[in-house]
Amino acid sequence: MKANIKKGKLTITITIAIACFALAFVMTMQFKIVNQTDITAIENMRETELRTELANWRAKYEETEAKYQETKGKIEEYKKTKQSNEETGKLVDMELEQVNMTLGKTDVEGEGIEVILRENRNEEISKMNADDLLVIINALKLAGAEAISINEERIINMSDVVTINETFVKVNGQRILAPYVIKAIGNQTYLESALLGNGGYVDELNKIGHDVLIEKINKLKITKYKDEIKTKYME
Repeated sequence: MKANIKKGKLTITITIAIACFALAFVMTMQFKIVNQTDITAIENMRETELRTELANWRAKYEETEAKYQETKGKIEEYKKTKQSNEETGKLVDMELEQVNMTLGKTDVEGEGIEVILRENRNEEISKMNADDLLVIINALKLAGAEAISINEERIINMSDVVTINETFVKVNGQRILAPYVIKAIGNQTYLESALLGNGGYVDELNKIGHDVLIEKINKLKITKYKDEIKTKYME
């Protein structure tokens, strides 16, 4: 029995010794591997990888920067084009507005005078007719009137002012009746002087027996020409 115990202890001792030897061998091999490994090479490899990665990022940044500058340039170009188009559009709108004002296609407002002509009821005195109105209109035009209307009918270059059967007047094809209200936008002094000056037509109408009143108005509104402007021969 003692022999068996001694044999068992010897076996355990040998096993432990073998285990210790194996452990020592493994540790020795790991130490050798570590000593044989080139740490500098690893560091160099990492540095190279970092440089490569940095170069890649730098290339991507430069590419992105180039695209950004290109896009920025296009945006600036678009802004300039838009601004130019807006300015051109404004000029066109201004010119169109001026043309419409000249043609009488827009309502206008400004300083001017209002002439009110009331006919004398006496049958022995001739009634006012288109010729009387045309004399006043032409005098106002010569005095620089920028817009004229009769009884809210805008007078343009193609307006017709005619007497029908010696009984009533038509303006722009519309029948109008006395009292006749003529509005004119322009320099008030010039417009008034054109009608009241020596030998002015208003004096003649007053002498005949008609009543003519001229009033200066600082904000006089004249409505636009209501009909369509038509031409027969122009293309």
